[in-house]
Amino acid sequence: MTFFDLERPEHAYMFAFLQADGHLAQGVGNKGRLTVELSARDAPILDEFQRLCPFYSSIRYRTRSTNFKAQHTSVIWTVSAREFREELQALGLPVGRKSAILTPPNVPFSRRDYVRGLIDADGSTGLTAKELPFVCFTTQSDSMAEFYAGYAESICGISRKLARNKRDGIYNILYTREAAVTIVDEMYYSSGLALPRKQASAAQVSRWVRPPDMGIAAPRRSWTSEEDAALLGAVSMDSAAAQLGRTIKSCTIRKWRLVGPKRPRVLPGR
Repeated sequence: MTFFDLERPEHAYMFAFLQADGHLAQGVGNKGRLTVELSARDAPILDEFQRLCPFYSSIRYRTRSTNFKAQHTSVIWTVSAREFREELQALGLPVGRKSAILTPPNVPFSRRDYVRGLIDADGSTGLTAKELPFVCFTTQSDSMAEFYAGYAESICGISRKLARNKRDGIYNILYTREAAVTIVDEMYYSSGLALPRKQASAAQVSRWVRPPDMGIAAPRRSWTSEEDAALLGAVSMDSAAAQLGRTIKSCTIRKWRLVGPKRPRVLPGR
């Protein structure tokens, strides 16, 4: 029995959410289970998953102490059906630890619904403290980072240079202002399955309009290897800036990044 049709919006969303927040465990023989544990406030989405899943599943609650809260209540959805687990694996949900090895589905799928599932499970959207709209996706997987950045670029036209952060080695792929509004408007729509709180945050993003007194930054211009060579061969920052059509500040910073700061000369015997 085949359940998932990832060209159906609700299935694409559900599979993305399970990839990001689900845990697939393999037991002895054919035994195993899929579990998804969320904060109790997000129980409605697990109710929807239980309704969509054609196999028997259970939902239970538990309250325990965590590092962040003395009494935290979570909700857990569990499916043990072997056919369901095998189909998840075939589509791209590995057994056990998976964060670094996830890949997008290997079959045709509804991209905007799939990405909405990723954002609901492993991303965030809303307004910053300064009332600026944003949407961010967090992942350890190279494949997922490349897929999301490519999808976002196809929607808003802005490319991102992917790099893991130094603190914990993950990708935080962030878009703000008009880019965030464009991406969120594509992903979140009234009839699409979504976490209610993320849907509310997306609605805030969609209503954002740039204030009249907020300037628009000029597009960032990447340095080429030819420009680097011309910069390093220039007799001064003034001549480099004039030759390359860049500011002196831009040339100075770029040269510092290429060769490092000048170090004071130390005379012998001192």
